[in-house]
Amino acid sequence: MSSTCSSDDDDGVPNNNNIQDVSNIAMSGNWTVTSFIDSGIDETNHFNGYTFTFANNGTLTATNGSNTISGTWSVTNSNSNDDSSNDIDFNIFFPVDDNHPFEDLNDDWDITTYNSNLIDLIDISGGNGGTDTLTFEKS
Repeated sequence: MSSTCSSDDDDGVPNNNNIQDVSNIAMSGNWTVTSFIDSGIDETNHFNGYTFTFANNGTLTATNGSNTISGTWSVTNSNSNDDSSNDIDFNIFFPVDDNHPFEDLNDDWDITTYNSNLIDLIDISGGNGGTDTLTFEKS
């Protein structure tokens, strides 16, 4: 049986145990993007066939067997003025490159839920107010 955890604890202060829990879960295997909604538009198909690996040194690798895209990742206390002060962020950065859509994943995502097989993320844009969601599932 799997349990779902919130990224916040009861006293409104980020829980460093949750940061470590999310990090450990991300590093525990290979992941696929099962949903990427960019301001209401389903762009999941841009990541079909790619497996994502979150390494303990902060390296993020996406590969489909013939192409490999490298970036970085981290889980941190939120420090953005547009975020709630009591959340943690799942940070993703891929280099900007016209040959792949991976820079669309670049953000300091808020974690909505996570468990050993799923990481759900959300970002509400400060510019246009659009909402993006991203779901990784263990492959």
